[in-house]
Amino acid sequence: MRSTWGYALQVPGQDLAPWKFDRRDLRPDDVAIAVTHCGLCHSDIHAVDAFHAGDAPLVPGHEFVGTVSEIGHEVTRFAVGDAVAVGNIVDSCGECGSCRAGQENYCARFPTTTYGGTDRHDGTPTRGAYSGEYVAGERFVYHLPESLDPAGTAPLMCAGATVWEPLRRWEVGPGSTVGVVGLGGLGHLAVKFAKALGARVAVFTTSPGKEDAALALGADEVIVSTDATAMAAQNDRFSFILDTASADHDPSPYLRALRMDATLCVLGIPATWSVDPMSLLVGRKSLASAGSAGTPGTQDMLDFCARHGITADVETVPLSQVNEAMQRLRRNDVRYRFVLDVDESERGLVDL
Repeated sequence: MRSTWGYALQVPGQDLAPWKFDRRDLRPDDVAIAVTHCGLCHSDIHAVDAFHAGDAPLVPGHEFVGTVSEIGHEVTRFAVGDAVAVGNIVDSCGECGSCRAGQENYCARFPTTTYGGTDRHDGTPTRGAYSGEYVAGERFVYHLPESLDPAGTAPLMCAGATVWEPLRRWEVGPGSTVGVVGLGGLGHLAVKFAKALGARVAVFTTSPGKEDAALALGADEVIVSTDATAMAAQNDRFSFILDTASADHDPSPYLRALRMDATLCVLGIPATWSVDPMSLLVGRKSLASAGSAGTPGTQDMLDFCARHGITADVETVPLSQVNEAMQRLRRNDVRYRFVLDVDESERGLVDL
């Protein structure tokens, strides 16, 4: 086993704290990665909140970049010293229809998540990248383009991939009029992607004060969704709408804003949902969803970002400040993602 360190939650309600633990020895197709930057995602907050007494220690972190420190003897795509990136999926069955189609995110046996999952080989819990080192199979590791800032790339591996796949699936491009609901970690990347794909982009927001920020990201216009008159003016207008808002809300006004046969893709699935059936029926609209991305889609996204110089807008903080960053994220006090700087000097906090 390989000894490493990270920040873990071991007691419900307490802060994450330095913790020494073991990673597996390298399998033939494994890559060991010295983590340099890890994104802080809302799902990390959800995992912390769902932690119960008796659970295995939780090391979050599922969107990260780093440097290859060692490779298994069957690895062919990477060498020691390569800059790499990893997302929220690190394994899948590789055999089901979804996996064969390059959609490992929809694996019939459920993909192995970067943390909080179960290793399909030995049944051990996966632990994330709030850590000095991570070990992953070569198939789920990606080359980090030299032109991209490492800190700004980390959130692309989850937030970016999550919005990228539906934009590709519904063929957003020149001539498209795209709506983006919400301007957070996912929404701000959706605006950048859709604009770079050649679409006209409108941001729907409940906050009038976000207009300047949305326009600065490349949006062509901003629509305040709490303004009934402004929303009524959007009917039968959009070729595609990507809804990134995570709070409970009614999708019906966005369905009415679609053209005939167009699609509303909802990424934030609330606990309960109520839809006006007529908003679907009139115009033969479609209501869809999506989650994460497969390996081809993730690589496609990274290549596109390298060509267009796209990264997330981030605030970088030391890993030692993860608890403060989580509290700020709960208050939505960040524009648009936190990224944790994993400084090797923090090894001194843990007795290795």
